[in-house]
Amino acid sequence: MHRTHLPLRTWFLAAHLVATHSNGISALQLQAKLGIGSYKTAWFLLHRLRKAMVDPDRGALEGVVEVDESSMPYHAKSDSRRFGTQGRSPVGKLIVLGAVELKDGGKGPGRIRLKAASDFQGATLRAFVESVTVPKSTISTDGNTGYRGLKDREHKERVIGMMPAHVFMPWIHRVFSNLKRWGMGVYHGLRRCYLQAYLDEFAFRWNFRRRYAEAFDVLLGIGMAVGPMSLKALREAYKNPLPRQQP
Repeated sequence: MHRTHLPLRTWFLAAHLVATHSNGISALQLQAKLGIGSYKTAWFLLHRLRKAMVDPDRGALEGVVEVDESSMPYHAKSDSRRFGTQGRSPVGKLIVLGAVELKDGGKGPGRIRLKAASDFQGATLRAFVESVTVPKSTISTDGNTGYRGLKDREHKERVIGMMPAHVFMPWIHRVFSNLKRWGMGVYHGLRRCYLQAYLDEFAFRWNFRRRYAEAFDVLLGIGMAVGPMSLKALREAYKNPLPRQQP
């Protein structure tokens, strides 16, 4: 709320809407619901709330963790919709790395972590895993050799004949499936330079999906802890987006 011209009541209403809305809310919807004067103001307000969705002191995932990578087409400013190439080529795609903590002996999912990446290289994959999991975790992946060589973690590759990975690694694939539907349904596609902000929002919603009241309290608490963010700082954060991969 640093140097804000919006009433305090508008901030609290916006935080409540963002935290408790089951599918998320766009800046255009937020502007309409709260009677905010301009789209730019609503957009900036929403991004400052997204910043408060990432607790800098949050604990890493532990126990058995499913890890995989995915990609999704993105919207470019020059066209209404961009579709990526097939296979593992990064051209025209947003690359997303994901991890989900398993609960109840693998019967259900726990917390998730998502990160935007510029490639599928082994060093990128291993750095992600080691940054979001605690040592001695058990990392479950498909047959991608890029995950081999993880430090201080037990690595289990799961390959069952010709069986698709989503059959024996269901939870991380459900996360990716829900992410893609959410991105298209709420925002009609994601932009490259804002990708990590949207991933952070989706992870927050997933992690608090059954605790809406707590989500509101947590959002306010983190917001006070992380401090203010100016429009200039936000623009700087998005100044160097992920490397563009053009066909």
